[in-house]
Amino acid sequence: MSIGQLAQRAGVAIDTVRYYERSALLPPAGRLPSGYRRYGDTELKRLRFIRRAKALGFQLEDIRELLSLGDSGDVASVRHAAQHRLEDVQARIAELQRVCAGLETLVAACPGHGRADACPILNALAGEDAA
Repeated sequence: MSIGQLAQRAGVAIDTVRYYERSALLPPAGRLPSGYRRYGDTELKRLRFIRRAKALGFQLEDIRELLSLGDSGDVASVRHAAQHRLEDVQARIAELQRVCAGLETLVAACPGHGRADACPILNALAGEDAA
């Protein structure tokens, strides 16, 4: 398939395919005598893997490692990498929950009218006690 067909079937942009080739996440494509790139199901599967891993929050270097581990069959290391990613996501969720709770408290404390120097949100952000 052509690069356009590959990109469409994988749900990414053509430039993304080229970027992943330059980054060595996708092997260089075979070329026709005309110079056009040709791809097969192997590249499509790999590109879908990369897209799904990115959707789960893995960085490109992590994805490169996962691909390498998958090629080697080291399932324990794949699990360890996924566990590490899960812990990172859980920590970020916990932090966002703390932020949410703080914002809920500030919004509830603010009457939405009055002078700016008496605003509990502005005072809290400025490091002053809420009135």
